[in-house]
Amino acid sequence: MLTFHIISLFPQALDSYISESILARAQEKKLIKIKFVNPRDFAEGKWKKVDGRPYSGGPGMVLLPQPLLRAVAKAKGRASLNKKWKVVIFSPGGTVFTNTYAKNIVDKKVTDIILICGRYEGIDARVKKILKAEEVSIGDYVLTGGELPAMIFMDALSRQIKGVLGKFESLEENRVSSHEVYTRPEILEWKGKKHRVPKVLLSGDHKKIEEWKTGRQV
Repeated sequence: MLTFHIISLFPQALDSYISESILARAQEKKLIKIKFVNPRDFAEGKWKKVDGRPYSGGPGMVLLPQPLLRAVAKAKGRASLNKKWKVVIFSPGGTVFTNTYAKNIVDKKVTDIILICGRYEGIDARVKKILKAEEVSIGDYVLTGGELPAMIFMDALSRQIKGVLGKFESLEENRVSSHEVYTRPEILEWKGKKHRVPKVLLSGDHKKIEEWKTGRQV
């Protein structure tokens, strides 16, 4: 079983997504487990402060290292010492996340992945160094927090685990398939125009259909 440990100030932001569809079934089958740790639970002081002003000035706030480090320690404390861990911090400047990246994690038999979701202007850089974490990017843009990247990461990676999908052949990247797909009706009438399914898909000629799917148009 692969366990995801989500370090997030807003764990409720992920609730609806992980409770539906493929991720929900994967949890029911005990192929994956998803746990949450909120850094605010480990913050000090009356107000449970989790952020501070950046050195050198500038707008915004930076997440304090202590609550995050304590949250990660709590997550690791839940598992036995023979686990194989990976710690990920989401950052626009990190390693680009791809299906190949996800498959490599599964192939390496990683048992526990800690996903640290940043907020505000980012995370104190010492957290990455202390935890020997890897920065991962889901795209060349900036989001409000790491919760969306965490959902994408879990979804794409879980699909690589045998048994999560009904048929492992359902992995899109393993199928010979065009980006274009069609279903019934054969002729779709919409606002006075007729839109037809490509004739080759109706031909019954499997060779020509495979050529069409791979882009070698006939």
